[in-house]
Amino acid sequence: MTVTGERDTLRPTADELQRLAEKAGRELEDAPASEILRWAAETFGPRFCVTSSMEDAVVAHLASRVMPGVDVVFLDTGYHFPETIGTRDAVAAVMDVNVITLTPRQTVAEQDAEYGPRLHDRDPDLCCALRKVKPLEEGLKAYDAWATGLRRDESPTRANTPVVGWDAKRGKVKVSPIARWTQEDVDAYIAEHGVLTNPLLMDGYASVGCAPCTRRVLEGEDARAGRWAGRGKTECGLHL
Repeated sequence: MTVTGERDTLRPTADELQRLAEKAGRELEDAPASEILRWAAETFGPRFCVTSSMEDAVVAHLASRVMPGVDVVFLDTGYHFPETIGTRDAVAAVMDVNVITLTPRQTVAEQDAEYGPRLHDRDPDLCCALRKVKPLEEGLKAYDAWATGLRRDESPTRANTPVVGWDAKRGKVKVSPIARWTQEDVDAYIAEHGVLTNPLLMDGYASVGCAPCTRRVLEGEDARAGRWAGRGKTECGLHL
């Protein structure tokens, strides 16, 4: 089934999308990342987008090669490092993509007024829900499928990430074209193609999120150990 076309035409049902995702997940498990993204681009057309935290632009770069002008969705939580915003701006300037920035309903100041300051310390799950999960759910309404940079080697919680799966929470097809890649694969692709990366990756940060909840990793820690350290939290909720 191919569902390409304008966004306002008749869209496939959730059941149809789920069957499509499960079939593609089986058939594309061993396919190269570019082939997985080509399938998504040809299947969904303008109803497909890439999401990026601007840790690096690997998936955006891969997608732009098979779908020039692809929408790249970025969540500006209001808590990002300046380096992350700079990476977003550089990606928009030099790559053949259409960067779309999503923002939460409330500014940080408005959230502080309603919930109290430093909500990320007191209730990080709620902070992530307000500043990441809800804005993404709103932003993805125009799409039937979205691509992420999830990799199985990043942490135990991501070890079973399918290359194409079903996001039941949002009713979308979720594409993870580099799920089978290792960090060495990522580094090699960046070096070969000169892909933009967040400068913080060269400063001890192995995974880059919001500034108040991200620290440098220590030797021997997994890549996501610097996220929500000491808070008993491993995921923001976007990928649960």
